[in-house]
Amino acid sequence: MPSNRQLWGAETTKAVENFPISGETVPVAVIHWLARIKGASAAVNGELGLLPKRSASRIEKAAAEIAEGRHDSQFPIDVFQTGSGTSTNMNANEVIARLAGESVHANDHVNMGQSSNDVFPSAVHLAALDVAQNELLPALKVLERSFARKARSFQNVVKAGRTHLMDAVPVTLGQEFAGYAAQIALGQERVEAALVHVGQIPLGGTATGTGLNTHPRFAERVRARLRKGSGLKQIAAPLDPFEAQANRDALVELSGALKVLAVSLTKIANDLALMGSGPRAGIGEILLPELQKGSSIMPGKVNPVIPEVVLQVSAQVIGNDAAITIGGLQGQFELNVRIPLIARNLLQSLGLLSAVARVFAEKCVDGIQANKAGTESSAGATLAVATALNGAIGYDKATVIVKKATESGRPLREVALAEGVDPKVYDETIDLRRIARGNRG
Repeated sequence: MPSNRQLWGAETTKAVENFPISGETVPVAVIHWLARIKGASAAVNGELGLLPKRSASRIEKAAAEIAEGRHDSQFPIDVFQTGSGTSTNMNANEVIARLAGESVHANDHVNMGQSSNDVFPSAVHLAALDVAQNELLPALKVLERSFARKARSFQNVVKAGRTHLMDAVPVTLGQEFAGYAAQIALGQERVEAALVHVGQIPLGGTATGTGLNTHPRFAERVRARLRKGSGLKQIAAPLDPFEAQANRDALVELSGALKVLAVSLTKIANDLALMGSGPRAGIGEILLPELQKGSSIMPGKVNPVIPEVVLQVSAQVIGNDAAITIGGLQGQFELNVRIPLIARNLLQSLGLLSAVARVFAEKCVDGIQANKAGTESSAGATLAVATALNGAIGYDKATVIVKKATESGRPLREVALAEGVDPKVYDETIDLRRIARGNRG
């Protein structure tokens, strides 16, 4: 059960008083991972003979309670705080020491072999790694499969292609949805690639990367415990301790992958909203699920509410990435000092994308239907099918035919035959499904 008594001490109180900024605290995932690091560190220090086994055990137990979320209310410090996260590290030390009791000291025992400069960014890395691996990637897989199922279902639904928002040669709805599935699959690959670097944590560098006041085997053993306890195989030593301490490039890289994903989702959501526009005065090639009333005054109106949510989330993620990028720029010498800002925005982006990917799949994509009347109308109306005649009559003559059909409003076939195109050649060439297949037969 969560404790109702105040467990933090003087340093936490000072930080609460010093930073009355946003009312938003450090992401709880970071707090939980900070506690896991503290617990593993105590265990290792006990094994190394640096900390009495009884104290180590009590610190482990207290840290486990925090990692389980039983004391979230004991971490009241604003996320906009000292740029190293020192305030929150001290907060964790004080709460764990109070829970552990028996003269366990916040700095000498709970923080043994550590500095805010290595443990707080390590907690941020591991929180991001955890959420990305266990929440975001599974959610993206759900969305990818949803698009892939629709691609198979729509593989024979021919419609007008569009480039520059203008009529182009026919495609199938299935081809478009297969493209969307591939965008999401590539987004997963980008995230997975970034996680290799995110897993390289600066633990063991203490204040500046030198490892002062830390046993030479401390960091390796703590990482092994964290890896085993979490199942996160990417947890590893950094390529260089000074690189790991001085910058947060791996988190900027992950944010960049999330930005690309947001760009992909924006393109897809816009496409679906446009294809579903209507029902009579829009494009009307797909039918989006009707989830709620679209207007408080216009009867019967239905809006693309889920694509609109996706677009808003994507905008937020792109904005978060801008702030993370600026935060990443601001490391000087041996330490980046914008880590709470980066943590706040990165964890928000991961959470938003995880949630919206599942909602997009389950409440929108899974329920999309092809509007056959709309697709057949657009496929038959696009004059760009004349492109298929290029090999038989040449580009210039095909251009004349298209312009005359556009200006007169007459059917393309009628104009083509009037311009001397052989009816058999036209009918064999202007096969919409074959055109949509392109060079794939």
